[in-house]
Amino acid sequence: MHVVLVEPEIPPNTGNIARTCAVTGTTLHLVEPLGFSLDEKHLRRAGLDYWHHLDLVLHPNLESFLATIDGQSYWLLTTKGKKSYADVSYKPNDYLLFGKETAGLPDWLLEKNPERCLRIPMGKEIRSLNLSNSVAIVLYEALRQQSFPGLI
Repeated sequence: MHVVLVEPEIPPNTGNIARTCAVTGTTLHLVEPLGFSLDEKHLRRAGLDYWHHLDLVLHPNLESFLATIDGQSYWLLTTKGKKSYADVSYKPNDYLLFGKETAGLPDWLLEKNPERCLRIPMGKEIRSLNLSNSVAIVLYEALRQQSFPGLI
């Protein structure tokens, strides 16, 4: 599996997601620009014990990332999605794309791929879940469907 963070802004969120990816053997892709330095102590604090186990790939921008996965299966996680993340079948090499904390994924990408837009069901009173929680929810569902490959 692959988790993709498009222009993440909050270091602790990315650190927590990095830890989740490391413990599950999931590749983490970070799409620049980032709202922090990868050397920042706050980022590493959340996943310090696991950082050296992380398979991390950096991409200079969203367009170059999309060019590298052309033809591969990917899902766009957004509060604007019509379909629940639990209603699709995930494959081992799927990419799960999450947008930056303050704006989500770009509208042009969502509009171009409405069939790939997924949401996590939630109440209307609060705008969304924390990014690191959202990644964990969706990633673990994808791994559950695959009988948690390589995990004990």
